[in-house]
Amino acid sequence: MNLFGSTIQSLENSMNYSTAKNRAISNNIANVDTPGYKAKDVVFKDMLSAEMSSIPTKRTNTRHIDFQSRTGTSSFQTITVQNSTYNHNGNNVDIDKEMNELAQNQIQYQALTSRISSKFQGLERVLRGGN
Repeated sequence: MNLFGSTIQSLENSMNYSTAKNRAISNNIANVDTPGYKAKDVVFKDMLSAEMSSIPTKRTNTRHIDFQSRTGTSSFQTITVQNSTYNHNGNNVDIDKEMNELAQNQIQYQALTSRISSKFQGLERVLRGGN
């Protein structure tokens, strides 16, 4: 039995993803001038697969996709971007792209913290008897 529903857990997982994304972006920005450094990125492909496997589906034909068999081992992972070089020293960090992603990630994280805060405030109101 899930006492509070899955909303808080989903928000927690989203905040963990955003934190990992922020860590990768910060490392990329810090290493913008490091020779040979390859940018890191956080991807959520496994998270998408896990969510798809939780969708109740009914296969009426063997050619239909079986979402139940797709399971992910983790919700996200950090990868190294190997397929590009932007600087003469072998570094592939694009500072403009990183700053843009940092701003987007900060907005997303603030929205998540605001949402989870309001969920906890709602729980607090219930525990206090609606006052």
